[in-house]
Amino acid sequence: MKRRILLPTDFSDNSWSAIVYALKLFKDEECIFYLLNSIALKASTISNFSNSLLKVMKENALKELDALKKQIETADANANHEFYNVLSTQDLYDAIKFEVKQNNIDLIVMGTKGATGAKEIFLGSNTIRVIKKIKNCPILIVPDEYDYVIPRQITFPTDFKKHYREEELNTLKSIVELHDSKIRVLHINEEEELSITQEKNCNNLKAELSNFKLSFHWMPDYSTKETEINEFIKDLGINILFMVNYKRSLIEKIMNEPVIKKIGLQPVIPFLVISS
Repeated sequence: MKRRILLPTDFSDNSWSAIVYALKLFKDEECIFYLLNSIALKASTISNFSNSLLKVMKENALKELDALKKQIETADANANHEFYNVLSTQDLYDAIKFEVKQNNIDLIVMGTKGATGAKEIFLGSNTIRVIKKIKNCPILIVPDEYDYVIPRQITFPTDFKKHYREEELNTLKSIVELHDSKIRVLHINEEEELSITQEKNCNNLKAELSNFKLSFHWMPDYSTKETEINEFIKDLGINILFMVNYKRSLIEKIMNEPVIKKIGLQPVIPFLVISS
């Protein structure tokens, strides 16, 4: 069965980085890529715009989508890959939500932020909203100007306070299978020892991932979790960061942080997240 991947684009360099990463990540896989552009934001900035103006906006967006599709097909030249254009007048979140359901999307691949995103911002507002609102469809977030590296090392930070369901781990497993990756489970010690529930969840995770190259790493709680994860990524040459977003999870805390500039966890590598 062909993998169905949604590629939201605002025609920025950042969204192009995400597209190129997706094409290379799944170069040996049969995939259908949906190029999604939303003109809702542009339309909302124009008060009392006429139907004729909206028609022009649609026509221009379709031309840009066609040009992007041709550019991709020229650069990719992969018989395994099909491409379809999708133009939406809904805002980005609603457009993504609709396409996920309409086309049975397996994975969303998008940039960290749009054309106007400042470098010091952790994630753009659209990206954060998609992470928070899109449930049970994995999202792969690719940093701006990121050069593709085969994901040989994937880290999975966890506090072992959640029982991970099989469907939450499926995309992680599929990427690991494609690239013979190592999964490095990272736990930052907040406690003297794991509780009974944590032990149970840890053992469940070992069982779920037992068919893969798997290692568990314990780090002392000596700094912010964001800083420690960053150091782990750097020290072990991690290529993808994988996290599950749920109530009171680390990634939820990061996204709700009011002073974004203080956050140490900048997406310097691709970041795979699924909200449950």
